[in-house]
Amino acid sequence: MTVSRRSLLLGAASAASLPRFAIAQADQRPFISIAVQKISNSNTLEVLREQSNVGERIFFSSLWEPLIGRDWLNELKTVPALATGWRRISDSVVELTLRDGVRFHNGDVMTAEDVAFSFGRERMFGNTQPTAQGRTISIRGDVIPSPAQRELPAEVTGVARRSWPALERVEVVDARTVRFHNATPDVTLEGRLSRFGSEVISRRAFQEASGWFDWARKPVLTGPYKVVEFRPDHSLTLASHDEYWGGRPPLRGIRFLEVPEVAARINMLRTGEVGFACDIPPDQIGGIEHDRAYEVQGGTILNHRLTCFDKSHPQLRDARVRRAFTHAIDRQAIVDSLWGGRTIVPRGLQFDYYGDMLVSDWEVPRYDPAEARRLLREAGYRGAPIPYRLLNNYYTNQTPTAQVLVEMWRQVGLNVSIDMKENWSQILERGDTRAVRDWSNSAPFNDPVSSLVAQHGPNGQQQQVGEYSNDELNRLSVELETGTDRARRKAVFRRMLEIAEREDPAYTVLHQNATFTAKRRDIRWRAAPAFAMDFRQGNWGG
Repeated sequence: MTVSRRSLLLGAASAASLPRFAIAQADQRPFISIAVQKISNSNTLEVLREQSNVGERIFFSSLWEPLIGRDWLNELKTVPALATGWRRISDSVVELTLRDGVRFHNGDVMTAEDVAFSFGRERMFGNTQPTAQGRTISIRGDVIPSPAQRELPAEVTGVARRSWPALERVEVVDARTVRFHNATPDVTLEGRLSRFGSEVISRRAFQEASGWFDWARKPVLTGPYKVVEFRPDHSLTLASHDEYWGGRPPLRGIRFLEVPEVAARINMLRTGEVGFACDIPPDQIGGIEHDRAYEVQGGTILNHRLTCFDKSHPQLRDARVRRAFTHAIDRQAIVDSLWGGRTIVPRGLQFDYYGDMLVSDWEVPRYDPAEARRLLREAGYRGAPIPYRLLNNYYTNQTPTAQVLVEMWRQVGLNVSIDMKENWSQILERGDTRAVRDWSNSAPFNDPVSSLVAQHGPNGQQQQVGEYSNDELNRLSVELETGTDRARRKAVFRRMLEIAEREDPAYTVLHQNATFTAKRRDIRWRAAPAFAMDFRQGNWGG
């Protein structure tokens, strides 16, 4: 068929007379807004700096992606992500096959070099050294860190070594194969690869950023959405990453709005300003669902609420005082009254999905006010004031829970007073007023190393900030991390629970955490058993 110059000109003229959308229709996918209690505690979007519940909601299904992922809507099972497969080479080496054709938010194709860089000194470890059997080791051929490496915040390198205490190097075998070499045997390497903080970044984008904070506020990643604008303490706007390896995302964009007050989040949902309102307390669920236009989804998640003890505080040096705290708490009353029975009192700092490593006959300290009073008498406690640091409802029901706890402690003779703080830096600041504080612990993978060791062991936050240490617990932490005999590892874990929860308490578990999200009922979307909100293909239909 031949086409004349006249017909081409007539066709062009006809096209010019049509409305623009008839030539190239606008993107018809929805753009949604979500009201959240907090976007980021650190005012960054860097996962190694922002290891938080609020960060998990936004980061771990929208932006950041690991080599080994989770099926958020299917019991959080391990699934291929940026790696399509993996195999054990030895007790200390894992080999992974990389997914082909993954593109970063800047259009670059992900390479094996990007993976190795993501777990290297310049981006993750800085000047820190790996440890083997609890001792620092040197890496062959190590180089003096560059100025760029030295500028990594201490929080970043601290989380990196907490996540990967003995990682020696990542070997690039070929264009689609990498090997992770550990300095010690480690049965949890696959779990570590799936945990928060083990995601892959663009090497080029990191190195071309004008500084670490510039990178951390607009990281270049592989997830289904990419950062458009981050306004700390206000909002985060994401846009669809249309070249996403998992298929074109169902949303044109997402805006997270920081709205600290529960009532304000609910009102924004009702007025149509947002399609979702997060962190809904259980006592608000009935009122929201009274209007059939809305529903609330959610439930228990892999996170436990705790109170932590600073054993260096003068009134808490005697373990008997800390033990009295644990026996004074009626945990079931808190679950029944403040949570309407929508959560549970767990078996200490462990989770059912530990499987064979779960110590099934373990229990939190029993509610026993008489035992608490006896312990205080033995310790010679005379009613000296003990401060209790917390944030104003950073956790759902945090303030009312604290008020209930203070009254329970008062009834056994503990003189505890609430010291409300504005941020986590103030919560963790050393000083005579740091004694008891609120916290929560997650289990990033299905082994006790992921929680008890990572949060309370030698590299954990409690010890890093100077709140707690126990020589036996530290020795056992190393054994749990490096041991390969399952029966022995389980015995070690039980002993660690005995130390940290009964003999020399580092913390006490209050209840399993739960999270609830209100949304328009016509939006076909499912909440995961986690803080993370999944907006990929297959979880959006309205």
